Amino acid sequence: MKRRGGVGLIVVAVALLFHSIGAANSESFEVVHLEPNENASWRMGRIFSFLRPGFYYEDRFIHVETTPPGADLDLYYVRANFQKRYEQSVAPAKIVLPRRIDAGDRDNVMIRATLDGFKGKEISLRVLGKETEVNIELDELPNTLRSVAHTYFAGRASLQFLTDEALTARIQEREEGFNLIMNETAKSETLEAELKQLHGALVDEVTAQQLGEDLMIRVELSSLGKKKSLDLRARQSHDPVRDVYRYALDLIPKAGATGEVERVKVALARLRASDVTGCALHFDAALRKALDPSDLARALTPRGEYTDRYLRAAMQRLGQISAGGKVTLTDGTTYRPAAPLELAAAMSQAAVVKGYLAALRSLAAHLEGGAARVQTFQSLVAPEHEVGEFAATVKAAEAAERRCRQ
Repeated sequence: MKRRGGVGLIVVAVALLFHSIGAANSESFEVVHLEPNENASWRMGRIFSFLRPGFYYEDRFIHVETTPPGADLDLYYVRANFQKRYEQSVAPAKIVLPRRIDAGDRDNVMIRATLDGFKGKEISLRVLGKETEVNIELDELPNTLRSVAHTYFAGRASLQFLTDEALTARIQEREEGFNLIMNETAKSETLEAELKQLHGALVDEVTAQQLGEDLMIRVELSSLGKKKSLDLRARQSHDPVRDVYRYALDLIPKAGATGEVERVKVALARLRASDVTGCALHFDAALRKALDPSDLARALTPRGEYTDRYLRAAMQRLGQISAGGKVTLTDGTTYRPAAPLELAAAMSQAAVVKGYLAALRSLAAHLEGGAARVQTFQSLVAPEHEVGEFAATVKAAEAAERRCRQ
């Protein structure tokens, strides 16, 4: 008898445990009342409802969950194509509906689920239906913004956005800057950290905000950028090597940048052989070794950027201050940049031209001072590189140069 009593206590304990778990699960759903203010008109079809009391007279509710969880829910009660009630909630939620005896044949519940970074989805359920639980699976957006790069050189700036698919975007100009709205695009997990480091002479701050299925890039201009009155020009291209799409937005002063172009010409004329020979080659080699070869080649090879002509001019100047008017590749090949065909050949392999990185560093130093010098240099050789990491890489290469001088 004692043993049976013990078993009975265990059964009761297990039952209470499952009851408490069920209660906890029920409490995890937000309860939303969606009953309309008035019942549907009585119809002859309900005359035999007493034959199914459990169906017509029981409490009616629907548990709504989403995958992934936490989606915003827009809930509509529709009767004969007229909206009778509207509520909002967050999944998971318990939607309380009128009893089936009080609902009409054409009563429906429309549920729209939206979650940042996912495509919205809408479903419709009959109030007279049998569903008591529904799970709405949300699909990821077809496009993702992977990274953003910023360049500034010769009075112009550019923002480059790398995405998985071709981008459909629109620009909204504001007094303090502009917004770039990317349709059906999500942001990568590392994007926020990248944006915090994006600033320069014309751009003060760049932030991203997910607006449901769209991504808004908010660009705040610096005081200089507002003063110059900028034109925005967009272009898009496909990188077949990395299989990514590149959306570039150029910020061009409406008054032109003639003065800046003249500054670049003067800075190029100031380059000397000492800037690209001796210990400067230790810096050149150390930086080239530290940077990813494909990234470096992509940055220095002409690709239709406004910086292309400055890179070619720097290569020509490197030839002028090098022995015999020749530039030398790391494999020993030489070219004469004074000849157009050989200049094109040298530019196609600019990443492995000895002294070229040192020449671009000196060019940036003649144009800018302080932190702006490193930013300008990065705009030429590694625009897609993480800003802090690039600065550290340059310091390490300059340390190699100092050791040579000692």
